[in-house]
Amino acid sequence: MTKFNNRREFLKISAAGALGLTVLGPLACTPQPVDRKSFGVGLQLYTIRDAMAADVLGSLKRISDLGYKNLELANYADGKFYGYAPKEFKKIVSDMGMTILSSHTQVEAAGITIDNAQKMADDHAELGVKYCVQPWVNEEDRNIETYKKMVGDWNEVGKIMNGVGIQFGYHNHNFEFKNIDGVVPYFDIFMPEMDPEYITMELDLFWANKAGQDPVELFKKYPGRFQLFHMKDMKKQEAPFFDVNKDDVTSVGAGVIDFKAILAAKEVAGMKYMFVEDDNQGNGKPFEELEVSIKNLTTDILV
Repeated sequence: MTKFNNRREFLKISAAGALGLTVLGPLACTPQPVDRKSFGVGLQLYTIRDAMAADVLGSLKRISDLGYKNLELANYADGKFYGYAPKEFKKIVSDMGMTILSSHTQVEAAGITIDNAQKMADDHAELGVKYCVQPWVNEEDRNIETYKKMVGDWNEVGKIMNGVGIQFGYHNHNFEFKNIDGVVPYFDIFMPEMDPEYITMELDLFWANKAGQDPVELFKKYPGRFQLFHMKDMKKQEAPFFDVNKDDVTSVGAGVIDFKAILAAKEVAGMKYMFVEDDNQGNGKPFEELEVSIKNLTTDILV
């Protein structure tokens, strides 16, 4: 038991203690704001493609303010990104406290080929990304013969990308899981014939689920092959289908996908980064939907 020499000393120490409680009390009782950027949540900018077309700088500022840390781009054309030279766009993003990790090749076109691979690799190296991803296959090319030709070319593209320090990747939808005359391209062409040293898979969790696939089972079947995830949710579980129908997209955590179970297996998958995406641009309210997604991720799914 502490002894005090006199009453004045006792009152002085007691007053200091009371002051400490006054200062610390409210802080101790008030929840501190979550630093969303500390979670490293990424965003695929295809989600806000209309907003980016109208106002690049203002749209990026809103995304940064929401707490998104990493970006994946979806507007490469003629050596530029959203109309800016690679180093110029990199500086814009960096000044807003974000990092460009990945970029999709031309989204609604043939994408990357042997002919344009070196130019695309050099432009993306100047941008400073870690990944360059082929995100799409045109409908007329979705046949066994063309898939085989593409995969062979992509292995060579991967080597070119590797030469400038970039990992090449492929982003799925649901059509790759469609049975074509007894052949399921994802299982019978893509995964066995893509060289894992030069091509990683960016698994879109929404589209894989729409094709009736269990992501965790995919990880077990192909461990270490999925460095990138696309995070988007779906409103309802349906029978597998293979048309690219975006109507069921919803914010992460607002639908039926069990993201916690999927992320619990991320080490098996080989996951390094995740990007929120909403193909429907939030049904006209992309920033509101992105607020819901990052809130659910940083207050529930990732904690």
